[in-house]
Amino acid sequence: MGNVGLLLVGVVLLVNGLVTLGVVPARSAALLNIFVGTAQVVLPTILLIQGGTDPAVVNSVWPSYLFGITYLYYGIGIFLDLEPQGFGWYSAFVAAIATYHAIITLGTDPVFAVIWATWAVMWSLFFLLLALGKAQLGRFAGWFLVLLGIPTCTVSALFLLNDRWSTTPTAGLGALAALAVLTVSSVVLARSPLLRDGEEAPAASGRDADGLDPVAPAVEQRTEPERTEVLSPATA
Repeated sequence: MGNVGLLLVGVVLLVNGLVTLGVVPARSAALLNIFVGTAQVVLPTILLIQGGTDPAVVNSVWPSYLFGITYLYYGIGIFLDLEPQGFGWYSAFVAAIATYHAIITLGTDPVFAVIWATWAVMWSLFFLLLALGKAQLGRFAGWFLVLLGIPTCTVSALFLLNDRWSTTPTAGLGALAALAVLTVSSVVLARSPLLRDGEEAPAASGRDADGLDPVAPAVEQRTEPERTEVLSPATA
């Protein structure tokens, strides 16, 4: 179940990255987030009920809740037009757990340790954007999601489902090198004019959007300086 959920998460991160970059209206991404988020909460619950207190079952499904709640929070937040700060602080919690999991996984599965570290960066960006209002990171976060969402989730799931996963140190170094290259690419693209026109496109609500966040509620800087709200409402 975990690998199937991972397969779907890649496209969610890709679409949410495009929301952040202003290419996709936030409301059009909401249902996808709700569908995938629901699957990542309901299916693990069924497995837990069937598996009882088996530690192997618990350890295999608990990460799904972290990310399932993320996408449900994002999708529902869009429709309810919620403020983004609560989602931002929840993202800080997920980032901390992802960092811990990256550390404890390093000795047994260096590739997944790199993937968990990548997710920790993603959710840290959500925290900085949504809880602390660091809108200047918006374009970097968007490109980071676009470039790394599919490789860390969908590609990983395909390898796992086809029993082609490698846990060698060489594979771990390869994953680390890929992360470095794609991170630098995200920085370069964030500074480039590519897709900048999309930032000025009207959001689903018809209002102009700026500073769109990553996995999540696009943050709109209104002309009234004291107000920041989520566009009706989109981040291992």
